[in-house]
Amino acid sequence: MSEAQEHYMKGLGLYGQGKHAEAVTAFEKALELEPDRADCLQALSMAQMHAGKLDEALANVLKLTELTPDDPQAFTSLSMVYQRKDRIDDAEKAQAKARMLSWKEELKTNPNAPPPAGADGMNVVQ
Repeated sequence: MSEAQEHYMKGLGLYGQGKHAEAVTAFEKALELEPDRADCLQALSMAQMHAGKLDEALANVLKLTELTPDDPQAFTSLSMVYQRKDRIDDAEKAQAKARMLSWKEELKTNPNAPPPAGADGMNVVQ
């Protein structure tokens, strides 16, 4: 197991125990070794959010959406951070993007999948 993976796994364990600030430290160490590791960036942003470090969480989840622009989970996380920052319009747009990406993924295996609820009226940047 790589050193970055060890820090990441330690961070997951700490996060699961509700030790969010300690998890942040572990995830940051992993990212020092592997800066573009999407799973770690995702975990870091959520740990930061739960630790009350909302500005840092937002910066990292925005980096995640740039790194993985087709990942619905990244945009769901972005929506969660925006909600915590009381940026409700931005949160709704991010969640709409997450729903649209998820639907597009579903279409690959189920071409008859119905669009997400309200998709016809969603203002989603694609």
